[in-house]
Amino acid sequence: MKHQHFYFRDQHLWLSHERVIFWEDAKALIVSDTHFGKTGHFRKSGVPVPQHIFIEDLQRLFSLLQFYKPEQLIVVGDFFHSKANKENLLFEKWRNDVTQLEILLVKGNHDILHKEWYKKLNVQLFADEPLRINTLAFLHDNAHIEKHPKHADAYFFTGHLHPGIFIKGKGRQSLTFPCFYFSDAFAVMPAFSKFSGVYIMDKKKTDKVFAIVNNDLIEV
Repeated sequence: MKHQHFYFRDQHLWLSHERVIFWEDAKALIVSDTHFGKTGHFRKSGVPVPQHIFIEDLQRLFSLLQFYKPEQLIVVGDFFHSKANKENLLFEKWRNDVTQLEILLVKGNHDILHKEWYKKLNVQLFADEPLRINTLAFLHDNAHIEKHPKHADAYFFTGHLHPGIFIKGKGRQSLTFPCFYFSDAFAVMPAFSKFSGVYIMDKKKTDKVFAIVNNDLIEV
């Protein structure tokens, strides 16, 4: 497992090329934009997206949980992509076998399943207020941070954007990679789902950016 230690705001973070962060101090695995059920949603709409994409993402998450052995899973929004479909049943089966893990979900714009479904699977839903743990806060969209002034002293971890970084090579060569993005005020998590595009971030000099390049992490 390739991961990189990042000591940030007095917290020990382990950034993984598998698009997650293990927060050592809180024994928490942080993930965003898994979009489980997205491939099923496309198939129901007549787009022949293969199911193995979803299965591979789900297996990646299970493997990461086994590797880091966190006490809690923090999902920074868009856990599931849309209304219930057959792919949700695979997750339900796993959840019923792994009941000891605490799952904390910060509601994203795609999290439209009924509250009773989350309750049935013992997923704690944070819909109106950010999830706050010590000095860190979690909110799906960084554009909404200003709506929560009482958490102005916290550092926010967000998702939603599916951040990417544009890297130029020699000549006219260039490539785009998903990334972890840390600004002075907030971080943006990469989309866990590999069935997603990227939004190119405008990196400032003070920003910290870690590009996910194949099976490695490169600080840009």
